[in-house]
Amino acid sequence: MKFLDQAKIYIRAGNGGAGCVSFLRQKYQEFGGPDGGNGGRGGNIWLEVTNGLNTLIDYRYQQHFKAGIGIHGMGRNRNGAKGDDVILRVPEGTQIYEEDNETLIADLTTLGQRFLLSKGGNGGFGNAHFKSATNQAPRNANPGIEIEDRTIWLRLKLIADAGLAGLPNAGKSTFLASVTAAKPKIADYPFTTLVPNLGVATMDSKEFVIADIPGLIEGAHEGVGIGDRFLGHVERCRVLLHMVSCVNDDVAQAYKTVRTELEAYAEELGDKTEIVALCQIDTLLPEDRDEKIAALEKACGKKVMLLSSVSREGVDEILRALQREIEGINSQEQELEKAQEADDTETGWSPLQ
Repeated sequence: MKFLDQAKIYIRAGNGGAGCVSFLRQKYQEFGGPDGGNGGRGGNIWLEVTNGLNTLIDYRYQQHFKAGIGIHGMGRNRNGAKGDDVILRVPEGTQIYEEDNETLIADLTTLGQRFLLSKGGNGGFGNAHFKSATNQAPRNANPGIEIEDRTIWLRLKLIADAGLAGLPNAGKSTFLASVTAAKPKIADYPFTTLVPNLGVATMDSKEFVIADIPGLIEGAHEGVGIGDRFLGHVERCRVLLHMVSCVNDDVAQAYKTVRTELEAYAEELGDKTEIVALCQIDTLLPEDRDEKIAALEKACGKKVMLLSSVSREGVDEILRALQREIEGINSQEQELEKAQEADDTETGWSPLQ
């Protein structure tokens, strides 16, 4: 399945049905009177978060969606039927933007969450609605409300627990393939990874999701290389694993390059919890390790972990470190939610206020 994280679609909710002008005429009934029914309501357009989706590829092949129109009212006080709704199914992490692709409408992050994207038009009243003591034979009815076309953007930001960041050929795809069942493309040339990949890692009987994004190079925020288009997918990650290859002559500069691009994209990425790993150490002589480690620790200001996805050196330690950070952040969020609920309960309405 191809990966698509952005789609432009055109939607239109259903128009309301028109009211009916009708009068009852029966052979043995002298006073018939108005009996025009109301028009039906137009169909709505909904967005629903569905399980099992991780791309917006369905919206590459169909971009136009129209809900059913309301049926017109009929005589004998028969109201028109409501138009059929249209439900657009999207993966978790989908954001909805206006036509300018900048104004956020909604952010759908919970499985089963629904959002009313466009509301159908009301149906018009039939002439029976306007009957009164002073107007016993009304000959007017309302038309249904018409709905205009609307253009929106869908943008997907994958929801993962841990995100992999680094220069091209830093070993991100190899690490993902070694700790999960994902099968990303692996080769010895830059930009092997062209789209994000997801995998589920298991450590100590606990699972968490890892996202691998294409490598960043200097000037990515200005469009160099693949650019920073896919950086949005790591915005929702709990923790970042910054992988620096020991093959680089200057590991400190390699680290600073990626950090600069992350911070240029969004300040939130620069503030995320980060684990730094010196990768591909199986290619490094033992006497050269200390020099590389010292240079990288000086650049990042924290302890550096060692990793080799080929020889499996440091793999379990990295996974456990990621798991600890994820669990710690999750527990902090849960405590914050409980505190907010307690505040809401204390400041809630009571009859004594």
